[in-house]
Order: sequence, then C-alpha cells, then structure tokens
Amino acid sequence: MFCPKCGGLLYPEGDELVCRRCGYRKKKEGGKVVVSKAKEREAVVIEKDIELLPKTRVRCPKCGNEEAYWILRQTRAADEPETRIYICTKCGYRWREY
Repeated sequence: MFCPKCGGLLYPEGDELVCRRCGYRKKKEGGKVVVSKAKEREAVVIEKDIELLPKTRVRCPKCGNEEAYWILRQTRAADEPETRIYICTKCGYRWREY
C-alpha cells in the first residue's frame, strides 16, 4: 500500500499502516499482512483474495491435488528467469519452481 499524501510505502504498526515519510496513518482493512526482510530492506505484501490469482494444472507435492494458483516473482538476478510460486487450491501448500 502507498501513502495517499506523499506516495511512500505504508508499513504495518499494530493495527495500523503508517507512512515513515509524512506520518500518515490508516487502519488495516481485512486481508493478511506479510512483512519480508531481505538485505536490511522491508517489503510489505498484502494478500487479500487469493482466489483472484490465476490457476493452472500442476500436481501438489503434499496432497496430490491437480490445481494450484501461481505467481511469478523475480527472486534472483535480472538476467535469470523468474521463480514460479504455486499455492495448492485444496490444502494451501506453497512451493517454488525455478
């Protein structure tokens, strides 16, 4: 989420999202907030409706279900291919394919 005042990132603090640039505060609205720290930087990802993600036919290694949601992320250098992240539609198990 971005600050409507200055355009900076909103970071989770308790039950609010806060802009570190201008101090803007907003109550969290539904959904799950995931904070990921990598190389002393924070990235905030808000997962609202996982059902809106595209689906594909792929076998879940945990439960054997034949359908999963998928997301593409650039997890390595820009000259290398994206990482496909799958989320099983039945059990919610997550796995990666490089």
